[in-house]
Amino acid sequence: MEKDFLKRQSRAPIAEALEDYTSERVVPFDVPGHKHGRGNPELTAFLGERTMTLDVNSMKPLDNLCHPVSVIKEAEELAAEAFGAKAAFFMVGGTTSSVQAMVFTVAARGDKIIVPRNVHRSVIYAMVLCGAIPVYVDPGAHEQLGIALGMQLSDVEKAILENPDAKAVFVNNPTYYGICSDVRGIVKLAHSHGMQVIVDEAHGTHLSFSDNLPVSAMEAGADMAAVSMHKSGGSLTQSAFLLVGGEESGENKAPAISPAYVRQIINLTQTTSGSYLFLSSLDLSRKRLALHGKELFDKVIEMAEYAREEINSIGGYYAIGSELIDGKAISDFDKTKLVIHTLPVGLAGIEVYDLLRDEYDIQMEFGDFGNCLAYLSVGDRVREIERLVGALSEIRRHFGKAPLVSLPNSYIAPSVVLSPQEAFYADTEHVEFNSSVGRISAESIMCYPPGIPVLAPGEKITEEVLEYLRFAQEKGCQITGAEDSSLRTIRVVK
Repeated sequence: MEKDFLKRQSRAPIAEALEDYTSERVVPFDVPGHKHGRGNPELTAFLGERTMTLDVNSMKPLDNLCHPVSVIKEAEELAAEAFGAKAAFFMVGGTTSSVQAMVFTVAARGDKIIVPRNVHRSVIYAMVLCGAIPVYVDPGAHEQLGIALGMQLSDVEKAILENPDAKAVFVNNPTYYGICSDVRGIVKLAHSHGMQVIVDEAHGTHLSFSDNLPVSAMEAGADMAAVSMHKSGGSLTQSAFLLVGGEESGENKAPAISPAYVRQIINLTQTTSGSYLFLSSLDLSRKRLALHGKELFDKVIEMAEYAREEINSIGGYYAIGSELIDGKAISDFDKTKLVIHTLPVGLAGIEVYDLLRDEYDIQMEFGDFGNCLAYLSVGDRVREIERLVGALSEIRRHFGKAPLVSLPNSYIAPSVVLSPQEAFYADTEHVEFNSSVGRISAESIMCYPPGIPVLAPGEKITEEVLEYLRFAQEKGCQITGAEDSSLRTIRVVK
C-alpha cells in the first residue's frame, strides 16, 4: 500500500505536461503576449528565459483550471490523496481566495458563522461580499505574551447553543503563533449540531506530513481547509490548496459538501487565466512533501527546538514552546513556530523586528507589541539559526532596557451592531480619529501582519480600540485597511 502511494505521489502531472510542451517548440499565436519572453527582453533577462517559456496559457495538453479534465484533474487527485482529503483544488489567488471560497460555500446572506475574533481579514472581507454574519468567540489572550489563544471547547459549545441556526464553525489551526484549538473536539461538537467546520490552515501545511505535530484539519474530520502551500510547503508565493473533507460518522448531522459545488464557488472569483508557474510549483511541492515531508519537517522541528534552547539561554528573551499547552485554550502547539517574547529585554517585538532587519540584515516574519516570529520551514539551515541567535544576543546587549510590563491586551471584545456587508455598503462619512468613539465603523483596521482586525465593518468604535491603534502607531506597526492610512480619519456609518 505504502509502495503504491509513493509510486503515485512521485508523479507531477502539470510539471510533466509543461516539460513536454516546451520540448515541442510550439509556435505561440495565443496569450500571453510576451511570446515566451521574446516580446519583453528586459523582463526575460530579469526572470530568466526558462521562467518566461513556462508562463503559458491554458490549452488542450495543459488542461484548464476552471474545468480540469486531464493533467490538472490528476494533480488535484494526487494532492487530495497526499493531504488525506476527499478533494483538493489548486488555488492561484493565495489562501485568501481559499478562505473566501470556504465562507461562500457554507453561508449565504444573513447566515451566521461562529468565528474566533483572531481571524484573518480575508474572513471579514468574505462576509462583506456574501453577507454572512459573524458570531465571535473570544479566544482569550495570554496574560504574559499578549497573544490570542485558541477557542475553548466550552466557549464554542456556548456559541452553538446560543446560535443554533449558525451554519458553520470557523477555526484557525494553527494560529500565526502556533497555538492550536481542540479541532477534533470542535468538529465532533459542531457536526452533532448539524454545523460544518471550516479551517484556516494557512500556517499549517506541514501538519499533514508529520506525526510529531498537531492534528491537521483533514485528519480531525473538518469539512474544508484552506492550506497556504507557499508558507511552509515550498511552493511559489500566492499558491495554495483548498481541501474538502468531512467526517463520515453517525454523529455527523452536517450536510455533506459537494466538491462539484465548491468548484462552482471557486469559479465565481478565481481567475480564468491561472498561472502555470503557480500550478506547477504546487504540483512539485506536493510531490516533495508526499515523498519526503516527514523527514523534512522533523528537521524543521529539530532546528526550532535548538533555536528555542539557544535563545532562552541568552537571558531575557522567551522563545515559547510546548510548555504552554493547557488542554483548553492551548490544546496543542506547532513546534515549528519560533515565537520570541521580547518585553523582558525592554523592547517591543516590532522594535526587535526592525533592529534585526536594519542592523543585522535578518528579515523576520513579523513583530507585534511583545513578540516577533521567525518562520521556519523546509528551506532553513542551522547556520541561519545561529546567526539569528547571535544577533538577538547583541541586540539585548546594545539596545536592551528595563523590562516592559505595560502592554495593551491584544484582544478587544467587539461590539457588533451591523453585519459587515451592511456597514461596508451603507451611507458613510469620514470623521476625525479622536472623535469617532461611539460611531459604527464602515471599514476594517488592523496591524499587519498578522492581519487580524482590530476593528471590522459594523462594529462600534470604543476608546479602547483607539488607544490600541495609537499604541500600535507609536511602536511602528503597519496599520492597514483604513482608507486614510494616516488614521487621522475613520470611515463610519452615517
